[in-house]
Amino acid sequence: MHGINGTHKVQHGHVPWQLVGTHRYGRRPRVGKIPGAQLLSCLFVALLLAAAALIPRGPARADGMVTSAVIFMYHRFGESKYPSTNVTIAQLEAHLNEIKTGGYNVMPLPEIIAAFRRKEQLPDRTIGLTVDDAFLSVHDKAWPMLAKAGLPFTLFVATDAIDGKRPNHLSWAQLRAMAAAGVTIGNHSGSHAHLPNVSPTRLREELTRANSRFHAELGFAPKLLAYPYGEFGLREKKAARDAGFVAAFGQHSGVAHSGEDLFGLPRFALNERFSAVERFRLAGNGLPLPVSDVLPADTVLRANNPPDFGFTVADDIGALTNLACFASNQSGAAQLERLGARRFEVRLEKPFAKGRGRINCTLRAPGDRWRWFGTPFYIPGP
Repeated sequence: MHGINGTHKVQHGHVPWQLVGTHRYGRRPRVGKIPGAQLLSCLFVALLLAAAALIPRGPARADGMVTSAVIFMYHRFGESKYPSTNVTIAQLEAHLNEIKTGGYNVMPLPEIIAAFRRKEQLPDRTIGLTVDDAFLSVHDKAWPMLAKAGLPFTLFVATDAIDGKRPNHLSWAQLRAMAAAGVTIGNHSGSHAHLPNVSPTRLREELTRANSRFHAELGFAPKLLAYPYGEFGLREKKAARDAGFVAAFGQHSGVAHSGEDLFGLPRFALNERFSAVERFRLAGNGLPLPVSDVLPADTVLRANNPPDFGFTVADDIGALTNLACFASNQSGAAQLERLGARRFEVRLEKPFAKGRGRINCTLRAPGDRWRWFGTPFYIPGP
């Protein structure tokens, strides 16, 4: 086992085609809903947890297609007053025990991104751990537990909260100590604003001002960004590239991989409701579902709500019979139309409400594992 900066390995078993459909050429005749959708819930939790118990615990099996990793996101620890962003200490202990016994390969996030950029194969069940917002509980409660286990993690910090000495947040001195001990520090903007709502000038300033504060206080500017609230579109991704970041993360479910845009990477969010060890295991054993020709290209929906959403599944993914998609604005599985061999379009019943929406798709893989692909949307208010 390596220290906090190193990889933590637990030695246990373990086309494009021409776009058709509503996007460019009008609707095609419906082929039918994909069989097996009833196996999944709208958030892939309730009905998939039973399947998690069937996941083999033997030696690792390399996926062999794209290099991938599951990224988890935490906020608070042992702060029951905030259940939507908190995990209990008992839940965190269960996650750490699962990591210890479940054949996972925990790596620092910068090393995962470097492997993505180089297209280097990562070991099966590689995961990364991230924490957003720099609440005091990460320093007092989670960090000692993670350090004892030798697990690296990334802390995404919104600098205004630190500068303003907000209650229950870290100080710059504490951040310096964590960075010196090997914790990766990432940028979470200056004010933690809803970035799609701000002006272009302020968007640039949110990112560059925060990095200036990091440089002044820590001696470096982070290269990784987490969008506040996981909200981003084409404009926000371009701003992140222009500001010199090498990757940026949302808060939508999915398995991150080298074949997708590194400025819109998914993370599985954990809180008291969705932190059962069965869910952690289910996500941690996830495989990527590589797609291309995703439309709409911009996930900030200023018109066309509900979106005409479609994608093409990569050629080297096998049978697609059990592909199912779910949207946050409707109950049950969404209607899927299959256009040709590998093109799919999702028909939504109604528009997304103002704020955040998402579409998540899964496909059962050999060995009772699941492939995951998620897309977040942001719908500005009037």
